[in-house]
Amino acid sequence: MDPILLKNLIASSAYSLLGIVILVTSFVIIEKIAPENLWKEIVERQNVALSILAAGFMIAIAMIISAAVHG
Repeated sequence: MDPILLKNLIASSAYSLLGIVILVTSFVIIEKIAPENLWKEIVERQNVALSILAAGFMIAIAMIISAAVHG
């Protein structure tokens, strides 16, 4: 395998894992700050508005992470 291709593959994998960790960490922090348990509210009570808000938050954080990784 080409060493440059292998280096790029490893770098992409590392940045992907780092992005996922940051995304999950930021969601956990937001869940701790919120007055209610977001996951419980979304899953058990099926709060559609809150799930749309959480999805928007995750998309926004993912865009920020991808912009930071891309440079």
